Formats: sequence, C-alpha cells, structure tokens
Amino acid sequence: MLKSFLLEDWLEAHTEPMPEFPLAGSTGPAWTLRNLLELDGGSSLERMLESDILYSRAAGATALRQAVAQMQDVPIEHVLIMTGAAEALSHIFAAAAEPGANVIVPTPCFPPYNVVPEALGLDVRAYRLRREDSYAVDLDEIRRLTDSRTKLILVNSPHNPTGSVIDDKTMEALHDFAAERGVQFVCDEVYHPIYHGMAMTSASRLASATVVGDLSKAFALSGLRIGWIVESDQRRRDLYLTAREYCTVSNSPITEFLGEIAVRHRRVILDRTRDVAKTHVKLLEQVLEEHAGVVGWVRPGGGMTALPWLISGANSRKFCEYAAARGLLLAPGDCFGVPDHFRVSFGVGRDWYAVAMQRLGALLSTWPASSA
Repeated sequence: MLKSFLLEDWLEAHTEPMPEFPLAGSTGPAWTLRNLLELDGGSSLERMLESDILYSRAAGATALRQAVAQMQDVPIEHVLIMTGAAEALSHIFAAAAEPGANVIVPTPCFPPYNVVPEALGLDVRAYRLRREDSYAVDLDEIRRLTDSRTKLILVNSPHNPTGSVIDDKTMEALHDFAAERGVQFVCDEVYHPIYHGMAMTSASRLASATVVGDLSKAFALSGLRIGWIVESDQRRRDLYLTAREYCTVSNSPITEFLGEIAVRHRRVILDRTRDVAKTHVKLLEQVLEEHAGVVGWVRPGGGMTALPWLISGANSRKFCEYAAARGLLLAPGDCFGVPDHFRVSFGVGRDWYAVAMQRLGALLSTWPASSA
C-alpha cells in the first residue's frame, strides 16, 4: 500500500486560495502556451491545430525522441518518452522488484524514492546526505549498503530538496562501482543543467547509466507532463516499454509536439531558468544570512530549491503554517523525513520574489517570539 504523499497533501491543502507567495514547489519560471509557440515561429500554432488527436507511440513521438537524443548525445533508440519523471521512476523500481531485493536511495529525498519501491516489496536502504557535509554523497556509505541483492543505486543531481550537486569524478566513481557489481546505476537529473557554480556533465555520457529527465524542473514546463528515460540496455528498455503499454499507453500528441519545441529551443528556456535562479538564490542567501541565529542553510550548488533548517531543532511544520497564514507557502521538512528543515523554492516569482524575501525576513524576525 502506498503511504500518504505528505508533500502533495500539503500543497493541495494550500491551493485554494493560493498563497500570495507560493515558494513550496520545485520548478522554475512559468511559460505560457503563447510564449512556447512563439519560440518556434508563426507556423507552430497552425501545425498543432492540424495535428490528429490520436494515440502517440508508446516510446514517444519520433521527433521528440530525436530532439532528446540530440540533447543527451545518445542514439534515438536509447530514449523512451514517459509521463514525467514520476512514471519513469515507477517503471524503473517496478523492473527491479523481486523477492529479497534491495535498492539504495538518498535521504532526504523526493518522497517517491522511498515510498514506491517500499510498496513494491523492495528493501529500501538509504544513504544519508548530511548538512554538516554540505549534503555530499558518502561513497563509503553506499559501498557498505551494497550487497549481492542490490538491484539499483539511485542518485539525484542536482538534488531535490537540498540543491547539492555530485561532481563528475564522484559520479563516475559511483557508476563504475555499480557497473563492476552488475548493479543498475540510476541518475535522476531533472534539474540538469541548472548549476550555481561549476557545471557538471549529464550522466548519459556513462556507458551503463540509466538517466531520468523531464521538462518539469529545469525547463519549467511541468504542465506538459513530459519525461524520459535514457537507457542503453535493450532488456530494460523492453521492460519499461511493456509497462508503459499496460499503464499509460502513451502521452498526448499535443504535449509531445510542444515538448519537441521546448527541447529544440532549450538554450532560450534554460538560460531563462538560470537567470531567474541565479538572481533569486542571492536574494534568498541575503535573508537567510541576516537571520543566521534562527535558520541555517547550505547554499545549493544547482537546481531551484534549498533546504534550510531551524537552529532550535523544532519541527518546521508550525513555522510553515505560521508563514502560510501570512501569505508565504513553504514546504515542511517532515515531507522529506527531516522535520526541522523546510524547503524553499528560488526558481519562481520573477515579478515578486524580492517582495517574498522581504516577507520571509519579517517572518523570521518575529518567529522566535511567536513560537515561545
């Protein structure tokens, strides 16, 4: 049985009315349909209107797969289109599920990393990303957790919710360790290539890596529900495609058409996300540093989310409820298994983010007294 999705429950509970400053999400600056079509010139709308509204191919429209393959520098045969990264991860975990098997995932993490494999009967083993280590991956810990029953090792870089980044050398070491033991190496890189320091290379360069990507995070097009798996192993591709044929069949040809436009014009879209994130993370940094007696944080190396914590060690849900009542929506840390933390986005609100940071600063100034 699947556990309650605490993060989605929290977000849903604060949808109507929508708070003035929604900072609990994890995506980037929104695009309108008009914005996206204009990237491709005046003929795009007419071509879309002439499209047949039929099933797409289970593996995804050829033009979209070609665009993703070119972006990832892999053969088109290695690319399978999914309904977001969520479907991709579900099929990956399902293919690994067998009696007595285990999977190794990070913590804190995007909640389905734990819940989905656990519901499938897998033993979920977590390696901890510790704030005192700037949320770096501990290679030795992963090695200790791995045994003959380990089916896959999953990494997420840039990481949700901490924004930590695995450097290329460490990524290669993890990949090689897994490959030598016949363990599937999965990299969820939905925030690639949004970095706030040294840029890293996609894990699709690694011979045995299974790479998960989507248009929801770095591309900030979550409403299209387009994701993909880059997989060089034919047997696994067959398993994922069969699962898709039974579960979702295919994506909409309309969203795949729009997704192809986005991937082909990725430079414009990703530059916009980088620009917004670069500007906003500085504003967030200023507020958190000014209130270092109340909150601590590790500056994100990539992505569009950060995971500050309350210095007091108190559960952050009360603080998040306090903030939500005053128009500022944050995500409580118990949604990620770290109750004294909270997630804050810096990829949204191009027109209002500076005002939101003023509000956050005011809330942090009054919080110690209000929580006494």
